[in-house]
Amino acid sequence: VQLQASGGGLVQAGGSLRLSCAAAGNRRNIVQMRWYRQAPGKERELVASIFPSGGTNYVDSVKGRFTISRDNIKNAIELQMDNLEPEDTAVYYCHMPSLGLWGRGTQVTVSS
Repeated sequence: VQLQASGGGLVQAGGSLRLSCAAAGNRRNIVQMRWYRQAPGKERELVASIFPSGGTNYVDSVKGRFTISRDNIKNAIELQMDNLEPEDTAVYYCHMPSLGLWGRGTQVTVSS
């Protein structure tokens, strides 16, 4: 199984971006998936989780702005990021805890 992340880029504050993470070879098993981010000089931070039940969880700083979702047809998860702030600038990683897999990070840069 491999995690293939895409999306990210440069956006002005208040803008939106959408990240996607496809789980190639996962045979469409519904498992917990997570998005983390790591800003320069800071530790990696759990941003959002989605559980097999469909339940979700978010770090306080992104609640109401970010939405994690699952696309079962694409066998992928997505992170819709709205009303972005400069503090959201980081490398974002998707993670599958059950197999300990990490996707390649994707850079998100929010300019003020």
